[in-house]
Amino acid sequence: MRGSPLFLCLFSVSCWMNLMPTAGDKIFHFGACRVSMSMTEIRAGFTAIKANIQSRDPIRTLSILSHPHSLHKVKSSDRCCITYQLFTFYVDKVFKHCRTEDSFVNRKISSIANSFLSTRRKLGQCREQNNCLCGEESTEKFKQILANYEGLNVTSAAMKSLGELDILLDWMEKSR
Repeated sequence: MRGSPLFLCLFSVSCWMNLMPTAGDKIFHFGACRVSMSMTEIRAGFTAIKANIQSRDPIRTLSILSHPHSLHKVKSSDRCCITYQLFTFYVDKVFKHCRTEDSFVNRKISSIANSFLSTRRKLGQCREQNNCLCGEESTEKFKQILANYEGLNVTSAAMKSLGELDILLDWMEKSR
């Protein structure tokens, strides 16, 4: 019986540690949703391939994410919804079409995609619990992003969107 309090204490600490964000994780507030992400890992992966990806972009005069209807003006209450839409957009459209002949680049893309998939899952659960709805303004912003994307060849649009990932990451960090 002497070991029981020690075991209980260690078990409690272990459970508490599992609930805490890991080193490098940041907590983001997207409207009513709080989500932890390893922004350091995503940024490092993106930085390692950014020049390679952006060099594959043949159309430098057009942007998928930057537009007069910029993300930076999204209302706080709409951040949960549009962030979920953007993560779904990247998981379902962008990462699926970003393959190169360079295995290092492909591994980095896969790692970023896995981080996005995990975060999208967390955001989806939070959206359901908090009944996050998109406002008209954020719906229009997302429609513009899709129109920009769909106006290009699938592979070019995917590479351009991946090359603009820093725009999304900067927006997320500013809206923290």
